[in-house]
Amino acid sequence: MGDPAGVSPELTAKLLAMPAVQEAASILVVGDRRILEAGERIAKARAPIGEVFHRGQTVRLAPGKPALLDLESLDPTQIAPGKASAAGGRFAMENFRAALTLAREGAVDAICFTPFNKAALKLAGNPYNDELHFAADVLQYGGPCSEFNILDGLWNARVTSHVPLSRVAGLLSVGAIVDALVLTDACVRQAGVARPRIAVAGLNPHAGDGGNFGREEIDVIEPAVAGARARQIHADGPFPADTVFVRAQRGDYDAVLTMYHDQGQIAMKLLGFERGVTLLGGLPVPILTPAHGTAYDIAGKGKADATATHRAFMHASAMGRAKAKENEAA
Repeated sequence: MGDPAGVSPELTAKLLAMPAVQEAASILVVGDRRILEAGERIAKARAPIGEVFHRGQTVRLAPGKPALLDLESLDPTQIAPGKASAAGGRFAMENFRAALTLAREGAVDAICFTPFNKAALKLAGNPYNDELHFAADVLQYGGPCSEFNILDGLWNARVTSHVPLSRVAGLLSVGAIVDALVLTDACVRQAGVARPRIAVAGLNPHAGDGGNFGREEIDVIEPAVAGARARQIHADGPFPADTVFVRAQRGDYDAVLTMYHDQGQIAMKLLGFERGVTLLGGLPVPILTPAHGTAYDIAGKGKADATATHRAFMHASAMGRAKAKENEAA
């Protein structure tokens, strides 16, 4: 369960009420029963919770009704709908930490979370810029990882993420772009694409226009694409950022690697705001969430669309099953 001041409680209730979700995996809900019940009232949906576990108890998952790990950490009366707070941020972080700990211990195969609010997380003392690096720390993972956005089979990867735009050009290097392409290729393969086709966006207008509008394409991005191709990765570009998603949407590519956060996020959210999901890729366990935010403006009104949450959950279930089979075969 994510930020309690946004649409996360009602999305959780709507998700759990779906028969297809109940059949897709053995489910453990991590949060507070009171917050979930508040979400049920808002969503007018019943979450069919079976066994309830508490702190210190051994969690057992089985097909059928979802189980609940009730951390008993937040009274709904402490939360004002639509407002970021330290209490809400602590709730989300505590739930996420508990889920990640279970994953680290091998008790769960995948994680899906309803939206967090970064301002609330900061108020609660979160030292990280995003959920990705918080997750890597709790999982005790030091390898390459990145956020990916997925929409109707199209993937968006990025070289830089939650950093000021003024720093982006200085953070680009041949090595960083090659690493991003290697990780993108691996993650898309894990999702079932045998040989991913990756389009690489330029940084500057018109992909630099041959150096007239900047040399990053010539000096950094082109050599990185060549380096990735030498490693048998199907990468093309750099393409102008204002047309690269047109190529991908018509089916020429499975993924687009962008140089910075909004370069890809704007395109993906315009293509399908209510359907996109975010993957924290490269980590030891698949972690997914809807790509939209906490929607404070409609919190508590029962208007939240659960489409992206449903898609995130189904992706998590499929990737979790694949990961479990991979671990069994190892």
